[in-house]
Amino acid sequence: MKRTLALLLAAAALPLGVAAVPPAEAQAVKDWTKVVAQTAEGGFRVGNPDAPVKLVEYGSLTCDHCAHFAEEAMPKLLGQYVKSGKVSFEFRNFVRDPADLTASLLSRCAGPDDFFALTHQYFTTQPQWFGKLQAMTEAEREAINALPPAERLVRFASMVGLDATAAKAGVSAAEAKQCLASEANIGQLVEMGKTAVEKHQIKGTPSFMINGKTLENVHNWAALEPHLKTGG
Repeated sequence: MKRTLALLLAAAALPLGVAAVPPAEAQAVKDWTKVVAQTAEGGFRVGNPDAPVKLVEYGSLTCDHCAHFAEEAMPKLLGQYVKSGKVSFEFRNFVRDPADLTASLLSRCAGPDDFFALTHQYFTTQPQWFGKLQAMTEAEREAINALPPAERLVRFASMVGLDATAAKAGVSAAEAKQCLASEANIGQLVEMGKTAVEKHQIKGTPSFMINGKTLENVHNWAALEPHLKTGG
């Protein structure tokens, strides 16, 4: 799972020209896609923290448009903008429903090293696990709701396979259970959503900000990329 960012980069059409740079100097160039950290705002950022262009996405793991953006944009975003240090990319969860909450808690449980890899995997497999959610019977839903609150998300994650995907990213069953039952973790996601709406006027997903400014009517790569080139 830790190799996902590298695999995404391999899919990007990277500009050549390294041969014109002396070997020692070429080796000194930093690959910013290998630098990931959690931010004070609660999101996870990949790239140069001092990048002149700071891109933030508010996204939902149950949003099909977000999944499409991840598939279409991430190779280009990482390879052509983040790697060089010109752009940093931060993903902030904008939770819309219990399924999104479950997947978000598990991806965040993976920590900075595997957050983006697990988030990408949830987007890639979204039709499969979301399909299992839609296929759940009323009796199964009632059985989950009858459980103590701390156990509901754990059972749901198991029923649709979110925990198995997290396990492949190195999140143990015990860690997953602890993260899913944590009121502090849930509270942080709730607060992030509140801030998104009240401070940044986020109305849906995916939505984007550049250098703290929310972009109006920008919800896909075609609309976003020109803003990356101009810095706002």
